[in-house]
Amino acid sequence: MKLRLDLLEHLTAKDIRQAAEESVHRFKPEPNFSKTGTGTLSSASTKERVKEVEHSMALTRKLERRARRTGKRSESKR
Repeated sequence: MKLRLDLLEHLTAKDIRQAAEESVHRFKPEPNFSKTGTGTLSSASTKERVKEVEHSMALTRKLERRARRTGKRSESKR
């Protein structure tokens, strides 16, 4: 999958929040007695990986539509 940095300016807080909400079930916080205050992210199942790829492609299409609507051309197409 190609990283589309040219579409980042069209990304909204709502898009980021939605992606985070879809993966939050995989986050496992460390025990209360831990000193680092961090947790871990459990491995994704094959079904979850497929869903992530589908979400990524849908988000890319949505951002491309936003870019076309604003009239800004992507760097890769100049």
